[in-house]
This record gives sequence, structure tokens and C-alpha cells, in this order.
Amino acid sequence: MPSRRSPQTGPAGLTACPTEATGARRDSVDQLLDAASAEHYRQAVGAGVERVAQRIAGAERPFTGRTVAELAPVIDRVDLAEPLHTVDAALDELEEVYLQDAVYFHHPRYLAHLNCPVVVPAVLGEAVLSAVNSSLDTWDQSAGGTLIEQRLIAWTAERVGLGAAADGVFTSGGTQSNLQAMLLARDEACAGAQREQPGLTREEILPRLRIFTSEVSHFSIEKAATLLGLSPEAVVALPVDHDRRMRAGDLAERLEWCRRDGLLPMAVVGTAGTTDFGSIDPLPEIGELCRRYGVWMHVDAAYGCGLLVSSRRDRLAGIEAADSVTVDYHKSFFQPVSSSALLVRDRLTLRHATYHADYLNPERMARKRIPNQVDKSIQTTRRFDALKLWLTLRVMGADAIGELFDEVVDRAADAWKLLNDDPRFEVVVEPQLSTLVFRYVPSGDRDPELSDHVNLHAREALFASGDAIVASTVVDGRHYLKFTLLNPRTTLDDISHVLDLIAEHAGRFLADHPSPALTATR
Repeated sequence: MPSRRSPQTGPAGLTACPTEATGARRDSVDQLLDAASAEHYRQAVGAGVERVAQRIAGAERPFTGRTVAELAPVIDRVDLAEPLHTVDAALDELEEVYLQDAVYFHHPRYLAHLNCPVVVPAVLGEAVLSAVNSSLDTWDQSAGGTLIEQRLIAWTAERVGLGAAADGVFTSGGTQSNLQAMLLARDEACAGAQREQPGLTREEILPRLRIFTSEVSHFSIEKAATLLGLSPEAVVALPVDHDRRMRAGDLAERLEWCRRDGLLPMAVVGTAGTTDFGSIDPLPEIGELCRRYGVWMHVDAAYGCGLLVSSRRDRLAGIEAADSVTVDYHKSFFQPVSSSALLVRDRLTLRHATYHADYLNPERMARKRIPNQVDKSIQTTRRFDALKLWLTLRVMGADAIGELFDEVVDRAADAWKLLNDDPRFEVVVEPQLSTLVFRYVPSGDRDPELSDHVNLHAREALFASGDAIVASTVVDGRHYLKFTLLNPRTTLDDISHVLDLIAEHAGRFLADHPSPALTATR
């Protein structure tokens, strides 16, 4: 028999894998997390935590500004066929290919997208759930994990006000939640149409279904309609008012038109926190119209769900009338990605996502009331993401999360005043949540094309510098900048500093690209 060598010891006492075949096989088994490798696990994870903690503590800006062209060759040079053998060596490499150039959402001048800094109890939950590796599809793969998820769904549904028959399931994010909500709405609408007109086929019904939402709602609604086999005209985008909220009067007119033209209103999607503006649609009026016309009401509260634990809960008035609600804890509850859920008023509607497999969740288990979450989900294998929220609530409590969200809403209100009083900028709408859409306005020039170029350049130059990160969007055909404030440690001074940086980059661009209108007046 070939001889076996003892494992080599690498830096920090971590076990290194020998290169000979027999040793590699033995040490590969030793990399499995089990009783034999518990100490190796403790050291390896500890070493990784130390690296990340150093990076977070030492981050002087949210990004290094490194470009795709600079970073891609570094990653391409990695030979995945040649292992590094020690954790320390792999972490050294990770520093170069990822950690040193990561975008750090915890930095107070990261102001771009709906990415929040995460609370420590949730990160602890991430570590626990990854190590235990429960799969939440069936009871026999998760046990207590299933019950914890169900308890959190019930807790959230109670906060929403959906009633005793409510239920739901954790999802990968708002897009998946919205997709499943539209699936349930579609099948409910088809069943209703077939009750009214026995003999109608789904093929006859699907082209007639319509979804009503605002023109600034999330794009996932259109994506869901396509994936669900609806017609290209299925999503009816309604105009918004000055505050970027759906107009209830327009919705009433379109619902009446739908009925008059022999079409079938499948769902109305109200948004509680649009991605661009943080605007909240008039949920009480939408709920009343949905009740009157017998239409499924879905509320996309992926962003605005933070109000459920906030002192501003009244801004979600009307959400309790919804048939389904999307919540993204990884936006407004300061949780790591992914941590989201779909809630429904009537648990029986989740049957539209139920399929039974003899090897996984046979029907006899349902008859025995064995709780298999796969019966409610469009996923099968699914992480125990609920654990992160569970530990957050057990360590911090809901009020503490609400205080963090209130802080960013307050900061956005103060930043709006700052922008509104600054002649260098124009701001679109006063925020209801923590998003601000604005743009730099070149002094003495009202050429919209020039303003577009100036603002696009300012954002790109700011990102390239790494000093701050802001987002951009299009409003009424014109390019604007966007602050999404989700970090309670972001101060008004941080925001003021970023505005000065934007103005500096805009000024440099104007110096290099003078407007013809301005040049003619000199």
C-alpha cells in the first residue's frame, strides 16, 4: 500500500492538504464539516472573520474605483485546477480578487441602491445557518427551522394586519415574491372566470387578464407577467401624480374600461416604497376599488416594509386590505441578502404553488399535517434565511430595528431640505421614505441635453474615484441622480460632502465641454 504522510501544517496552525493522491483524498474528507473537523472549522472561519473585520474597520471609502478592465485579468489569472492547500493562502488570494475592491455598503458615503448595512445578530445567523445547512423545503430536513420560519411569517402578517387565516413563505427577494403573488392572482382569476363561465379554458382566459400598476412600480411585475404566459398587453402602467403615486381615479377608470371591454382584471399592484422615489401608493383607495371590482390586491412593500416596525406605521395605512404582500427584510430590516417573504391573506391560495413528489412531500404528509414549506413555495431547496431575522429580533427587538429605519427616513427629510435650498440642484419630490431623486443644474443654462451629460459624467467620475457611490435613474426622459439612504450612520455632513463632490465633477465636465448657449453669452 502507498504510505500516508501526516498532514502538513500551514500558517496559523491551519491544516494544509498534501499533494500526493492518497493524502489528498484523506485531507479532502477532512475538509467536510463534521465532528472530526470542528476545530479546523473554528480556525478557518475565525481567520476569515478577522480578515473581513479588518476590511470593514479600515474602509476609508466605499469603493476603490478599480475598473472591470483592471480587475478581470486578476481573476482570470487564477488557476482553478491548482488548489492553494491552506486557508491562509486562499484568504490572501481573496484579498486581491475580492475583499480589497469590494463595494462596502456599511460605509456612510455609499448612497446608491437599496443595500443596507447589516446588523451583527443577522450576520451571526448567516454563519449558523450556513454551517448547519438546513434546507427549508421539508420538515425532515429542517425540523425547528420550519417552525421558526412559520413563526416569523405569522409575526409579520400580524404586523401587516392580514388576519388569522394569513400565511406565507420566505423567498429569495422581491422579484420572486412578486412572481409568486402574480401566479396566485392569475390562478385565482382563472378559477373565478371558470366559475362564472363553465367550459372556459385557460387558453381562452390568459390573453384577457390584466394587471394594473403604476408607471414607476418595479419591473419585476412585467417580468412576472411574461413568465406566467400572459399577453404583452397584460400589464397596464397607470400614470402617477406629482408625488409619484398611483392616481386612484385613473385606476377606477381603467377597471371600468376592463369590465366594459370584456377583459379580466387579474390584479392591482400597489407599491409601498417605489425603488426610485420611495413613494407609497394610496393603499386605502386601491383596496376599496379592488373590493368593489373583485380584484386581487397585491402590495409590493419590499422597500417600505421597514415601516411595519417604525413610528411611522400609519404611512402603510390600507396595506391590511391586501391579498398578498411582498416584504424584503434585506432592505429595511438591515438583514444580509437574502431575507424576504411573500405573505397572503388566505393560506388556501398558496395551493396554486403546491405540487407533491413521492420522494419529497407526498400527499400523505399533508394529510398528517406535517409542515413541509415546499408546499407553499416555488423553490424546492431553500436556505434557512429566516434565522437571521429571528436572531435579530431576539437580540435587538423590533423597536430597535424600527429606530434604525426611522433614522434614515429622518435623514432623507433633512437632505431634501438641503437639496431644495441649494441652487446647484433640483430635487424631484419630497421623500416619503429614504430616497431622493435630484440633479445638478448648470448655472445659467437650461439645455436639458447638457444637464443629462453633466449628471451622467458626475456619477461615473464619482464612482471611479471611489469617494462615494450614488445611483442614477431617468425621470420624464431625463437623467437624474439618486440617493438611497439606508445607513443610519450617514450624516448630513456626509451628504453635503457628496453633493460638493458631484458639483466638482460637474464643474470639471462643463469646463471641458462648454455649452454653446453659455459660450455665446460670454
